[in-house]
Amino acid sequence: MEQNPNEKFTGSFTQQEPIPEEGIAAAVDVMRSGRLHRYNVKGDEAGEVAVLEQEFAAAMGVKYCLAVASGGYAMTTALRALGVRPGDRVLSNAFTLAPVPGAIAAVGAIPVFVGVTEALTIDLDDLEAKADRASVLLLSHMRGHICDMDRLLAICARYDLRVIEDCAHTMGARWRGRLSGTDGIIGCYSTQTYKHMNSGEGGFLVTNDDQVMARAVILSGSYMLYPRHLAAPAPDAFEAVKYDTPNISGRMDHLRAAILRPQLRRLAAQCAAWTDRYRVVEAGLRDCPGLRLIERPADEDFVGSSFQFLLLDWAAPKVREVVARCAARGVELKWFGAAEPAGFTSRYDSWRYAPSAPMPASDRILAGILDMRLPLTFSLDDCALLARIIRAEVSAVHQAA
Repeated sequence: MEQNPNEKFTGSFTQQEPIPEEGIAAAVDVMRSGRLHRYNVKGDEAGEVAVLEQEFAAAMGVKYCLAVASGGYAMTTALRALGVRPGDRVLSNAFTLAPVPGAIAAVGAIPVFVGVTEALTIDLDDLEAKADRASVLLLSHMRGHICDMDRLLAICARYDLRVIEDCAHTMGARWRGRLSGTDGIIGCYSTQTYKHMNSGEGGFLVTNDDQVMARAVILSGSYMLYPRHLAAPAPDAFEAVKYDTPNISGRMDHLRAAILRPQLRRLAAQCAAWTDRYRVVEAGLRDCPGLRLIERPADEDFVGSSFQFLLLDWAAPKVREVVARCAARGVELKWFGAAEPAGFTSRYDSWRYAPSAPMPASDRILAGILDMRLPLTFSLDDCALLARIIRAEVSAVHQAA
């Protein structure tokens, strides 16, 4: 590939697409009404939030959906809805983002970290070795990489492990045709600005379990207004839990729901557009000396909203040099191998509230992970340019080593 050392990238890695005009108009209507709270509706009006929940449940092929204030709140609520209590142990990925162990800590539970493979997925051998230490697995599909879910579910069935899926990076993705978030007992999603739908902050919790959803609805702050939900179980499901489940308010409001509904209708097209961008970067970096791509399995229909590669076994100063050289040409790479967390790159040994024994095999992989956002404001030509710049700078540092 011919390189031009003067090429620079001038796009913004944090600039998302504008909210669809239909969503803007619906949000303005909500603001004009003054009725932003999800239960502030007139007569038999359903309200934007209840309708969004119904639409998201249908899109995911599940019975129930609860719209909440954030993906982190969805995970915390999921843990509480499964009865996780202070002092309980919860298994989760060593390679994830801070809201995942944060959700575990928020209920007073103790994270037990499971290793990461070179595919950037949870290490299923390590999971099997640790499966008897907990009754819940909070599985993070970190950066959109989905493990062999059939093997994972078989392990969890043998050890009676209940699975909560963190799908912050896999909304719309599939494993063997099954939508991410529908294999576990609960699926959690985020609609924070950098996710696959954008309401600034927000999230969803989905399940097919009547009692789990009844608890989640009350936890979210429904008071005794649960009959106003369209994607929740019948009122009698709430009788067994309504007096024993605390109100820990974290509802979504009508304003954010109005913004999200048109985005949900175009989710499939948006996911395909992200993956097109991912494939352009992947093609541009293939066979780059010193750089290892993350090969995607045929059983995975992923959403390529970010891109990761490995500089495996590189010395830390050389990785830092690659990051700096790319930054000088406008390409923002985040490195998960630094001793101190920067931005969102914290890892299991950064979370001192959740001490863990060293995991040398995982540490080796974490030390080589580089990560890049791919917002849809980037064109395919932009993505080809990103690949050319990364390829040139990795090759230069590799050759000099």
